Amino acid sequence: MKVILALFVGIALGVAVVWFYGTSRGRSSMKTTGDQIESATKSARDSIQDKMRSFNLRPEDIKEDLAKTGQVVRRKAQEAGRVISDATADARITAAIKGKFVASKDLSAMSISVNTTEGNVTLSGSVNSPEDIGKAMTLALETDGVREVVSTMLVTSKKAKE
Repeated sequence: MKVILALFVGIALGVAVVWFYGTSRGRSSMKTTGDQIESATKSARDSIQDKMRSFNLRPEDIKEDLAKTGQVVRRKAQEAGRVISDATADARITAAIKGKFVASKDLSAMSISVNTTEGNVTLSGSVNSPEDIGKAMTLALETDGVREVVSTMLVTSKKAKE
């Protein structure tokens, strides 16, 4: 009996939602929500671009580092002296960074490996562009407890994956 009641309530809610979004008020509400999401996305994108510039993680900076040494390394000056020896802290840092990658539409958490030792983070794997390396490093550098981020990620072309 509970299952049937739950089914009817679910159907009623579904019909109400479809009806609401079919009205002009519902469409207006969807447009307003869409505009808010677009504004928030633009703000977040601009913030990440500013952070990438401040960490010298623009695509041209990354290409130059990769050409010179084959890796990209950035340190956070304010936390460089702090030592993190607790293994649970390293696991928390790794999990936080992976969570940020999962939330990012531009980065594949499955393609990027994160390894943390005493607050030093190493990112490896493959991305689509040098800009993606910068985004990944920026997200890692913004994580509490991170002292240094080293990237050995490789840029692979999109066509090679298809």
